[in-house]
Amino acid sequence: MSIVDQLRQGSTLVLTINNPPVNAFSPGVPEGLHAGLDAAEQDQTIKSVVIIGGGRTFIAGADIKTFDMPREQAPDLRGFIVRLDAFAKPTVAAIHGTALGGGLEVALACTYRVAVKDAMLGLPEVKLGVLPGAGGTQRLPRVVGAQKALEMMLSGNPIKASEAAGLGLVDEIVDGDLLTGAVKFAEAHADTRPLPRISEKTAEGSSEVFAAAREGIKKTHRGQLAPSFIIDLAEKATTIPFQEGWDAEASLFMQAKDSPQSRGLRHIFFAEREAGKIAGIGKNTPQSEIKSVGIIGAGTMGGGIAMNFLNAGLPVMIVETAQDALDRGLATIRKNYENTAKKGRMTQDDVEKRMGLLTPTLDMADLKDADIIIEAVFENMDVKKDIFTKLDAIAKPGAILASNTSTLDVNEIASVTKRPESVIGLHFFSPANVMKLLEIVRADKTSASVLATSMALAKKIKKVGVVVGVCDGFVGNRMIHRYSDEARQLVEAGAAPQDVDAAMNGLGLPMGPFQMGDMAGLDIGYAIRQHQAKVAGQPKPDGWLDRIVEKGRKGQKTAAGIYDYGEDRKPKPNAEVTQLLADYRAEQGITPREVGQEEASKRLTYSLVNEGAKILEEGIAQRAGDIDVIYIYGYGFPAYRGGPMQYADEQGLKNVVADLEQYGQTPAPLLKQLAEQGGTFAGWDKGEGRS
Repeated sequence: MSIVDQLRQGSTLVLTINNPPVNAFSPGVPEGLHAGLDAAEQDQTIKSVVIIGGGRTFIAGADIKTFDMPREQAPDLRGFIVRLDAFAKPTVAAIHGTALGGGLEVALACTYRVAVKDAMLGLPEVKLGVLPGAGGTQRLPRVVGAQKALEMMLSGNPIKASEAAGLGLVDEIVDGDLLTGAVKFAEAHADTRPLPRISEKTAEGSSEVFAAAREGIKKTHRGQLAPSFIIDLAEKATTIPFQEGWDAEASLFMQAKDSPQSRGLRHIFFAEREAGKIAGIGKNTPQSEIKSVGIIGAGTMGGGIAMNFLNAGLPVMIVETAQDALDRGLATIRKNYENTAKKGRMTQDDVEKRMGLLTPTLDMADLKDADIIIEAVFENMDVKKDIFTKLDAIAKPGAILASNTSTLDVNEIASVTKRPESVIGLHFFSPANVMKLLEIVRADKTSASVLATSMALAKKIKKVGVVVGVCDGFVGNRMIHRYSDEARQLVEAGAAPQDVDAAMNGLGLPMGPFQMGDMAGLDIGYAIRQHQAKVAGQPKPDGWLDRIVEKGRKGQKTAAGIYDYGEDRKPKPNAEVTQLLADYRAEQGITPREVGQEEASKRLTYSLVNEGAKILEEGIAQRAGDIDVIYIYGYGFPAYRGGPMQYADEQGLKNVVADLEQYGQTPAPLLKQLAEQGGTFAGWDKGEGRS
């Protein structure tokens, strides 16, 4: 079987692409398709051509790995599309599975498109920081109109073939065998002349449509390059000849592809997939089947965790110590679902189905048959150890015992059981039913089977699972603690909290450190600091943040924290806090100075990078890419920056080290080593620079 098979059916030549798993437009595909067109061109008895995908899909897009190839070595998608558009005989794209990116651009260059009803069509390039670069920005508006084309290209989300047919993007929905239907359609249109070429159509779109799109991306794609290019090109499709728009598209595609934003998004695309590869775990690692879930704690975290499993159709038993707490938890879960139903994202029947899978109880012994039990109570080691001691006696053999701890030692928790190999940390992020990240904490004795089962379960509940080791705060919170320390020091030096937050907002983070602290609750960090001081035998902490909490200002939940909050929940500076800061600086003998946004953003971001380097060296994270995935999905680091470690690579590690030293931080040994070698974290992930 060649990469593109040729098969004659009647007067139609069928070209079948066999490039598993998704028929990406990688080297060999254009050559095979050109050979097919050559054959059709040379044989006068062939009247039409059908292009179809073998296996499970049509063409799921260009091969992203080829983006960094020299142009002469990369597959020539644009060259093939020029030929396809000008081909003298009718061509039919037969679509099943997906026609995405370059795949849809191939289909758009065909004379006709037919599809099975459940096929999906889309141009998702914006998600990789690029734009459709093989005619998509010029052809799609000519078929569906500028407004719909912009909606598809700016969201990157595909549409169903049934919707595409209504828009004229698909010419016929095929019931039954796709190839049979496609050949029948091709034979019926074999003698049609002139051929209907999309490139010869005009595109419709008003100036209001483009103005609204430009306004919209200020919220949805703030600071990003590719979306503005897409709008410009879609507008060109309505105002200038096709060839001029085609040429402009090529130029802007290269600008976008070569930008740090696209490199960042492509990095995270691959890093997310690499995160699923775990040392010591393979395809043959046995997994246990999870059919039922137990959750201890019906508070904010427990309820949110439960919703993930209910959404996946898994029955959940949820335990509380008091009936009123249990009732509140169930009421919150129902309210969340009903709010979703009101927004049209699920039906009332869906709400009842999910609630029907939820069983409340006040007796932990009822969890005896659960396949996995997740403890989601507050962060107190004594309480957690007590629960796991009881679970050890209750849970059936082989059950996974998981803690949702965000900072505590999972080894210590596991030590109170007779089955430490069954204990694992599953750190969900709040709100647990929304946030995609799941830190999977591998303790010293966690078995390979438990780890593999947990990773598979993460995928089942639509989480991005990343395996981390045991240390205080694991990866995400350990780094955020260092970041928060640096933010506090910036304020002590003289910066206003709102200026520190603005520095990180300017980098693309939706929340700066103090906005995030107010949202999470300042009392949480306060309790952790008090506990750590007590354990260490140190005096009670008395920093400016501690004093804010002691005034009853706990954050958004009390409408007052570092900032004040009204009904709009927008942070507003508070005069009392400003005075508290001035008094604190005076008491500490600190003469406040002006702190610029560049200093603030570098000190904060590089504090993350520096701690990340220590984590890598200690083996708490397997890869720098894993850290980036954690920060994008758990902490709102902008995906187009690629995560903190990728961002540091872009800045140059020598520059990062120099800035850290300038601002009084000691660079981590690994960071300094890589900088001296001219290396990168991406190279470290590939094994470069390791002794």
